[in-house]
Amino acid sequence: MVNENSTEENMVVTPWEVRGFVDYDKLIKKFGTKPFDENLQQRLAKFTDGDLHYMIRRGMVFSHRDFDKLLDHVEKARSSGIEKGEEFALYTGRGPSGHTHLGHLVPWQFTKWLQDKFDVDLYFQLTDDEKFLLKPDWTYDQSIGYAYENAKDVLAVGFNPEKTHFIIDSEAGIKFRKLATQISKRINFSTTKAIFGFNESTNIGMLYHPAMQAAPCFYPSIVKNKKIPVLIPAGIDQDPYWRATRDIATKLGFYKPMALHSEFIPGLEQGGKMSASKPTTTVFTTEDGKSATKKIKRAFTGGRTTIAEQKRLGGEPGKCNVFAWYRSSFEKDDVALKKRWDDCTGGNLMCGPCKLDLADRVVVFLDMHQQTREELSDVVENCIIRV
Repeated sequence: MVNENSTEENMVVTPWEVRGFVDYDKLIKKFGTKPFDENLQQRLAKFTDGDLHYMIRRGMVFSHRDFDKLLDHVEKARSSGIEKGEEFALYTGRGPSGHTHLGHLVPWQFTKWLQDKFDVDLYFQLTDDEKFLLKPDWTYDQSIGYAYENAKDVLAVGFNPEKTHFIIDSEAGIKFRKLATQISKRINFSTTKAIFGFNESTNIGMLYHPAMQAAPCFYPSIVKNKKIPVLIPAGIDQDPYWRATRDIATKLGFYKPMALHSEFIPGLEQGGKMSASKPTTTVFTTEDGKSATKKIKRAFTGGRTTIAEQKRLGGEPGKCNVFAWYRSSFEKDDVALKKRWDDCTGGNLMCGPCKLDLADRVVVFLDMHQQTREELSDVVENCIIRV
């Protein structure tokens, strides 16, 4: 499993940066996770009436930690009469460093599917404190403002508001902060230094933040007043936060957090993943259609240098960011996606029309999403949990 969208030799994957040639097999070995293989897919299908999300069918969910054990737990829970929706909880999040972009929405759409299929609660953390600590010139008001804006985008994906709970770090309640403090007592500086690369110049706020990001792994057990496992659907770049958490879970009397890792969504340039820090190659959910179309027209593709060469040799969709966007979100039909691949490799599809088709789909999506996020603005407050 290799992302062919980059020619950089050095792969860098950290909680704060992803760039270079992304080799997912190497990431599995580096982080010590397991491949999300066909056997696990078939096991999951038994719980979802045979239906599998397109990201699973297409191999975009590539890695896991203890997901097999989670399915074991669900199986036992149901056989012992535990009500559906109470077997586990979901946890994911977002660092609100700016407006949400399309790359953020893709794993959230998968998380929504999990919520729908298992009818479970989602605890969505917005780490406004981390972004304030990381950005020297930022005010707290900026971080909090983006947290609320991002929350609108989360709900607009279609999550059940009655089962979706936002944890905004700066507004977290006493129980949450008490839990984070208990976690921080169990993790020493040498551990965080080894995992995150902290050094003498790291501010002390960032030294404490891993405990804040670990807390939602156990928070559902506190809120529900019973021991409950947590599944984290997220990018593997965030895995270091939960690696330390897994080491201390049993000492604190909780389940180890379990995880599903999905592929990174590339921006419109070559290499790395979509990033708000590169606005010219990223499409934001608040963007107008004209601006989005202009960006997509300039996107990096797997096309040849001339039309004649493209017709003769065919394109290379495996290297194409435009095709990656179809695969990740904008073509849900597997048959249609395969046809697009075949038309490209067969020299029957040129990059220009392919980009315009994508742009049209993105514009339609943005219109619908923006309307929905505004309709749900007043719902955000009801979903924030402050205990």
